[in-house]
Amino acid sequence: MPETRTWQVRWRSAQRSARAATRAAVRTARAAADAARQTWQATPRHTQQTWRLTVVSAATGLAVAIVAVAAAGPWDSGQRTAERTEAAVVDGSSGEHHAAIPSRPAPSAPPVLPALGVPTAGTAGRGAAPAPTDAGLADALAPLLKDPALGSLRTASVLDVAGRRQVFGAGQDKAATPASTVKLATAVAALATRGPDHRIDTTAVLAGKDRVVLVGGGDPTLTARAPRPDAAEQPASLRALAEATARALHKRHLTTVGLGYDASAYAGPVEHPIGPNENIAPVTALMTDEARLDDSDHGPAPRETDPAGAAARTFADLLHEYGITVDGAPAAEAPAKPERLAAVHSLPLSALVERMLTYSDNDIAEALARQTALGAGRPASFTGAAGAVRAALARQHLPLAGAVFADGSGLDRADKVSAGLLAHLLLQASDPGQPALRPVVTGLPVAAFTGTLSNRYTGQSAGAGAVRAKTGTLTGVNTLAGTVVDADGRLLVFSFMTSGTTDPQGAQKALDNLASAVANCGCR
Repeated sequence: MPETRTWQVRWRSAQRSARAATRAAVRTARAAADAARQTWQATPRHTQQTWRLTVVSAATGLAVAIVAVAAAGPWDSGQRTAERTEAAVVDGSSGEHHAAIPSRPAPSAPPVLPALGVPTAGTAGRGAAPAPTDAGLADALAPLLKDPALGSLRTASVLDVAGRRQVFGAGQDKAATPASTVKLATAVAALATRGPDHRIDTTAVLAGKDRVVLVGGGDPTLTARAPRPDAAEQPASLRALAEATARALHKRHLTTVGLGYDASAYAGPVEHPIGPNENIAPVTALMTDEARLDDSDHGPAPRETDPAGAAARTFADLLHEYGITVDGAPAAEAPAKPERLAAVHSLPLSALVERMLTYSDNDIAEALARQTALGAGRPASFTGAAGAVRAALARQHLPLAGAVFADGSGLDRADKVSAGLLAHLLLQASDPGQPALRPVVTGLPVAAFTGTLSNRYTGQSAGAGAVRAKTGTLTGVNTLAGTVVDADGRLLVFSFMTSGTTDPQGAQKALDNLASAVANCGCR
């Protein structure tokens, strides 16, 4: 038994060594804990809060990761199998073999949304996604167009972007009231006429020896508010204009001036045909913050009845802050030979278009329609803008039969367009050969996430995040027009219109179901 006793002696010795090592580790851990506690107690409170948040976030992230891995598991069914297969065909081989020095860049995942109208690059089987067939889409959409929540007039158009052809239509040539989807026409016309980089100027000029005139160029986003620290780009600032104007006046040794304002860039009536309304301010070439009387920046709000005069009075107050006294009340005037003192510039037209579409901003829409008129040398009025928008769309060879553009915002029920026109507007904007029109697509609200679609598509996994669309709503009128990538990865544009509805929520849901059906369709 000597070997057994020797083994036992060695085992007990190893146990003693292990216990000694454990006790040493415990002592070390306790000493470290005491040191950490002392350091913690000496740490400022705000730093402690930051560390707590970091530890909690890390723990939460670890827990989420563990749950995700457990849920995903080692199983290769469903989506995981599809992902593995997809990765394997990127370069025709499995994803397991890697050259030491690759002869070409490693394959990467395709973008979430493929480039508009451009086939996905790759080998055979990774080219352009298959287009849906007319019959396949009809099977998916025709039953949904019979939804009783839709009104007596129901029209639809779905176009394949890459093939530039219609793949589904129902009354697509009938002109109907578009509501706010007419903003798509306003956007395309403004971008095609002025260009995406055009900016709208607001200026201060010297008229005579000691009189300043504030001249509006038609920028409804000119702001008198403090800059927003979270904004990547700031709108034109009336305060900045006042500061620059005061600086120019001080150089001329002027500290007391008269003040006028000029809104003559626009012509015709300032009131929209629907009358005073919280959805739109009087349409003038000079206003600040869309003439809102509250601190909102989109949506309905009470408005100034005299936006130009109110902007001039605010400008007078700002000049006073910079050492300039304004003698008397501001008055409307159009100086004959003005000398420019200072100017501020709006965000580029591309940004204004995106904001207009995301939030369905009526004030920006009317301004863009008038910018189209000014760019075409027409009067910047409701009538002049309507003619300019139609002419700009005609130059784009768009289907305008029956179209009526009574305003730029879609608030006027006299507006008439077809589902085919709305779809073709989006087709033009999705064309890689027309990058100037791209803001029409990038400004569209994302279903369930942004803008006027943020509260829609709940529970519709196929449409949420995949559909991008402009909404349109008036009493008895519901419309939806936008873009979607279908289940096969094919980019399509669509337009659905209905009139005579009595259940607005039901009608919206029915239109959302139509768009979700396109997103969910691999209709062949």
